[in-house]
Amino acid sequence: MQEQQILGFHPGNTILHRINATAKMIFLLLATVASMTTYDTRYLILFSLGSLALFKVGNIRWYQISFVMKFILFFSILNVIAVYLFEPEYGVTLYGTRHVLFAGWGRFTFTQEELFYLFNLALKYFCTIPLAIAFLLTTNPSSFASSLNRIGISYKVSYAVALALRYIPDVQEDFFSISRAQQARGFEMSKKGKLSQRLKGMAQILLPLIFSSLDRIDTISTSMELRRFGQKKNRTWYVAEPFTAKDYMVIAFGIILFLITLVLFQINGGRFYNPF
Repeated sequence: MQEQQILGFHPGNTILHRINATAKMIFLLLATVASMTTYDTRYLILFSLGSLALFKVGNIRWYQISFVMKFILFFSILNVIAVYLFEPEYGVTLYGTRHVLFAGWGRFTFTQEELFYLFNLALKYFCTIPLAIAFLLTTNPSSFASSLNRIGISYKVSYAVALALRYIPDVQEDFFSISRAQQARGFEMSKKGKLSQRLKGMAQILLPLIFSSLDRIDTISTSMELRRFGQKKNRTWYVAEPFTAKDYMVIAFGIILFLITLVLFQINGGRFYNPF
């Protein structure tokens, strides 16, 4: 089970685990806004490398995130292709020049400007997604709920998010357990099996998994109602922690990242860095 790709909180003693959840939440918001509002390639490359480096800092293993990263890669490629098909000359419009790489067919020419724009677009995924994954894998769900409530979100919503984060690993473990049970009965669902057979096996697993999940949700909801959850306007948090110097440094670093984008706006004369 330790080698399964369970996407959820993994306890540890790294510097990422020790940072206050509220500070990490604020940094994540600032960094996400900073990376999504600029198309400066130099900034995005450094940002994405820093985001990926968090996996090493947080002692996050590849097997824990391989499925998600492969899915992100597939989705980014799909998105890039869709953007190109809908507007193959958008890069030319943005950068004001036109350097043709391939003449193509009809309106589907491929230019350096379009390639540059699509590269920047793909970079944004590798700026923000690793940040979010590192946050989820190094933040206790209860601490996350406390951080959401601390920045003004209702504690009911915060607690619902915490429950969802706690429940995701349970669902994954159930899925892997059922899958191994199916394989023990002779139903091949590993990479050795045919794709059609694997899809059929997954469909057979998902239906009972959904019903069992709904049953768990009903049990949890009933238990919380019996304990009079939500009767008060406010609540205290057992896992709430005071800010320390390193937490303020993390928030300050997030503000700096955001301010850099404002400076780049002035330098580039807008959101886009134009090397042409």
